[in-house]
Order: sequence, then structure tokens, then C-alpha cells
Amino acid sequence: MELFDMNTEQQEFRKALRKMLEKEAFPYFKEWEEQRDIPRAFWEKLGEHGFLMPWVEEQYGGLGVDFSYSAILTEELEKVGVGVSSGISLHADIVCPYIADYGTAEQKEKWLPKSVAGQLISAIAMTEPGAGSDLAGVKTVAKRQGDYYILNGSKTFITNGGKADFIVVVCKTDPDAKPAYRGISLLVVEADTPGFKRGKQLEKIGMHSGDTAELIFEDAKVPVSNLIGQEGKGFYYLMDKLQQERLLVALQVMVEAEEILKLTIQYVKERQAFGSRIADFQNTRFKIAEMATEIDLGRSYVNQLVQKHIQKEEIVKEVSMAKWWISEMAKRVAAECLQLHGGYGYMEEYEIARRYRDMPVTSIYAGTTEVMKGIIAKKLLD
Repeated sequence: MELFDMNTEQQEFRKALRKMLEKEAFPYFKEWEEQRDIPRAFWEKLGEHGFLMPWVEEQYGGLGVDFSYSAILTEELEKVGVGVSSGISLHADIVCPYIADYGTAEQKEKWLPKSVAGQLISAIAMTEPGAGSDLAGVKTVAKRQGDYYILNGSKTFITNGGKADFIVVVCKTDPDAKPAYRGISLLVVEADTPGFKRGKQLEKIGMHSGDTAELIFEDAKVPVSNLIGQEGKGFYYLMDKLQQERLLVALQVMVEAEEILKLTIQYVKERQAFGSRIADFQNTRFKIAEMATEIDLGRSYVNQLVQKHIQKEEIVKEVSMAKWWISEMAKRVAAECLQLHGGYGYMEEYEIARRYRDMPVTSIYAGTTEVMKGIIAKKLLD
């Protein structure tokens, strides 16, 4: 099912992007997974062709278009693999919107044009060893001293953390604020900041080509001019942007479920057992029918949400519903499809194995399933 009824410009954008990925991504993705890295040259090619951050205003190098183009980019990257889409989508549609919407003119000029070109890679540092979904519980502290903040703390599970040129860091500028979330601010830490260092690259079950790292700040000296928006308003900025982040994750896992089912349908039609195609067994047919139904239901829902988000509607409850249900559904689909592949599904040479191990984390990052249910309940009951 298509994302929506696309106009000519959107169709051409998708067509050109697919052509570029067929040449520059699909042939190399297995190698990137093995190397645990997406080369910077690929980011730059996306930027060179105008695919990266098309929503940015033309004065900063973008196309000035709406979120539909970001949705198209996310979908097509996800068809290559979540290791590609996770870091690029985070940079393009999760981190850089903080700069575009809350940054000063100087900050936009400094970071947006090169981000659009793929010459700068960004990350956002929320999670800490002792604080995951509880953003108000972060312990990283920034104390102002003249024209600088002195930043201390550590972050973990940071997508793009190993190669990011600048990082939006969630920190406490007022550790004594009551309630705690009123003390949160967003600071941009650049790669060459004194006192900033990267910890180890983290070895994950899946998403092997995705860069995930630890970050350490020991008296890191961050210019006050790198404060995003107002001091103490960081939590509000985060809440404002999490709708788009979670919608993107829902869209990513929606594509994963579709791709996994497509692989499995092809496999069961070709593979034989007991003298018949696996596709001819009643159990197989029922399983395929059940999964196709859930996938179509999820796709219809997420498509509606994309349209509402483009129209700037407040859909926090609905996005939370989509994020938890589609990620859990995609995990079920991955498990069922692996089973239908039999022993071959457990072999790395089959794509289903990689997509299966990529799935579990999608119900954890960007807010766990449990957190999503809490948000939905709050919207309905409080």
C-alpha cells in the first residue's frame, strides 16, 4: 500500500531516490553491516542529490517541502535496512528540527546547510546509564561559568554517537528545579569540544550498520551560544518533537513488517516440503492471511497519521498507539515469518535473519511500549 496519493513531484522524488539507492546502497549494505558502519560518502551522496532534509528552508540548502518527503525518505531507506534508516532519519528528521525550530539565525547558518549536504552528522543524547524513558531523571549537569557551560555526565545508546559532528545534549542547567523537568536545557556539543570524548562503540544484537556509542563529558566547555532556545525549556522542546520521532519509528517498523512478509511470501511459494509448496499448506495460508490483515490495518492507520502530522494536528495519543502496536506487530510478523522459513530462516545468508534480529529494539527506543501505553491512558483518563 502506498503512503498516500502522491503528486508528480513526490512521485519523482521517490523514483529518483529509489534509483540512487539501487546503485549506492543495496549492493553495499551487507558490507556495511559487517563493517558496522555507514560510510560518510553515502551521507554526502544523499545530500548531493537533495534527498537529505528536504524540509529545510531553501536559504539553508533545503527544498522547503513538507513532511511527506521525509516520510518517503524514511520508507525507502528502511527497505535497504534499519541500520541505514535509523541514523539518517534521526539526523534529518529528529535532531535537526530542534535547530531549525528553536535555534538562532547564527545556529541555523552554522549547522543546517552542511547538515543538508551530508557534510555534518548529528546525534541527540537523551539516554543515560540510569535514565532511559524518564527524561526528567537525567543526571548530566551544565553549570554556567561566564560565556561557557561546564558540562559533566555520560550518555549511552546514542545513535550516530560514534561519528556525530555535533550532538544535542539533554542536560540539567538547574539541578534543583521543582519539578525536575523545569531544569532541563538543550546544549549543542561539537566534536572538538574540550572535555568531550566518545566511549566504546556498542555491540548490538541487530542494526549492525547503525552507529551506537557511549558519550562522556568531563568538564566539557560548551559556549553559551550553543544553547538551543531558552534555558530550562528543554523538556518542552523534547515533548513537542517526540510526536514526529515516534511517528517516524512507526513508519519504519511498518515498512519492516511489509518487507518481511514480502520475503516470506516469495519463499513459501518457492520452497517445497512433503511434495507440495509450503504455500499450499493450510497453516501457511492462514498465517499469511493473518499477517497481511494486521499489516494492512497498521498501514492504513499510520498513513492517516502521516497526513494529520503534515496538517500540523496534535496526535500524540494516536502516534503513541501506532508506535507501540505496530512495533509489537512487526515483532510478531518477524517471528512467524522466521518460523515459516524453517531452518533457513536462522541462516545469515537469508535476509529474514537480519530483519528478525533488527526488530526487538523498535519497541524499546523512542519510548518503550509501556511508556506509550501510559501516554495513551493519560490522554484518555486524566
